Amino acid sequence: MLLLAVLAVRVSTRLGLPSLLLYLAIGLLLGEAGLGIRYSDAPLTAALGIGALVLILAEGGLTTRWSVIRPALVPGIALATVAVAVSIGITGWVLHLVIGLDWRTALLWGAVLSSTDAAAVFSVLRALKVPPLLAGELELESGINDAPVYIAVVLLTASDPVRWWTPLLVGYELLAGALVGVTLGFAGAWALRRAALPATGLYPLATIAVCVLAFAAGQGLHASGFLATYLAGLVLGNARLPHRGDTLSFAEGLGWLAQIALFVLLGLYASPMRLPGVLIAALIAGAVVVLIARPLSVALALSPLRVPWREQAFLSWSGLRGAVPIVLALIALTRGFPGAQRLVDVVFVLVVVLTAVQGVTLPLVVRGLGLSRPEQGREMEVDSAALDEMDAELLQIKVPQQSRLHGVYLSELRLPAGSVVSLVVRDGKGFTPQPTTRLEAGDQLLVVTTAEHRQQAERRIRAVHRAGRLARWRGESGV
Repeated sequence: MLLLAVLAVRVSTRLGLPSLLLYLAIGLLLGEAGLGIRYSDAPLTAALGIGALVLILAEGGLTTRWSVIRPALVPGIALATVAVAVSIGITGWVLHLVIGLDWRTALLWGAVLSSTDAAAVFSVLRALKVPPLLAGELELESGINDAPVYIAVVLLTASDPVRWWTPLLVGYELLAGALVGVTLGFAGAWALRRAALPATGLYPLATIAVCVLAFAAGQGLHASGFLATYLAGLVLGNARLPHRGDTLSFAEGLGWLAQIALFVLLGLYASPMRLPGVLIAALIAGAVVVLIARPLSVALALSPLRVPWREQAFLSWSGLRGAVPIVLALIALTRGFPGAQRLVDVVFVLVVVLTAVQGVTLPLVVRGLGLSRPEQGREMEVDSAALDEMDAELLQIKVPQQSRLHGVYLSELRLPAGSVVSLVVRDGKGFTPQPTTRLEAGDQLLVVTTAEHRQQAERRIRAVHRAGRLARWRGESGV
């Protein structure tokens, strides 16, 4: 199954379809309508789904660059909070009028359907050439909005009535979860920088363990474990970790494994015999969310921030649904909410339809709105390894295409004292560079630096990468 799912990534790329649809198809083929495997354990599916979401959020946080989301911090948080609340209210109100659901059930449907899926957004968005600000807004929204939506689902499925202090409780859970995540992220980064672990492979394991610990600590304190996980990963992913490249590669592979397992399991759980009966309700709910609730919620959240209408239109259409709404509906089912099985079936149909429509048309929407940035260069990746006994570090750097390091002489780098480029690998062949060596796109550099000047050396290299040999004159610091 795992090998088949990995091959499905290649097939989905060729067909232009999101890979999660093929994973769901694999699960359906294994299920009762295919090979005949009968699986209907909702509590186990919900528990495994939450575990997979924790790993997906950890990977999303670890691989998100702070430099990308920092300018998008205010609109991203607005999308994850204000837009979510507006979407729940509008969706619930319209479904109450159109389908005739009672208010609590209608709001539960709105809560389940208002969450964008981190796995779907991360996998689709990073293949699009969109401006960094838009990418940051979507990544931040998808990483954060699971937390308030999960809280809303738990509150709406509880037997207790909603009281005046409920908003205060929600605020505590979000703030405490954020505090737990940031604290454990910084503590974990501090410990990993000072720990001399006996094997390189232990650093990625320890990093993921810190993210999972953040979820457990958040849940234990009755706070948002999802938010704690994402923020812990965000802090760790942007910290000066040993063997950072290995850690990010491991996290990415683990995130893929969690996505594959989760979507195959959800496909196995689904019953194709029940799905035709909820098709009309699913299409109505999907139309309400995509055509009414999402655009209005985005407009109300971002118009006060003066976000241009083209960007609002893109954000409205790119709110991808995936496994998260299905897992949330399963949580409602395990808590014994009346009519939750129908909600699970509706969400499954809706996720398949919306993912196929939005995932396929999103590149067309980007080009139609004039937001495509094909000339956009990649951010330079810097990997490091500590040399504890020498109090030094090795920086491994690859010069991206369209980097302004291309054409710069080594003497023009002007690295700080205690830092030197010791090796250049070009076209698979390594050589010792001279001050007159001219860098080219695609070169791999090995920089030896003292621990004291490590950060200064990296900032200088990043500054020249972004602004060229006259970076200081142009005000580029490399931060």
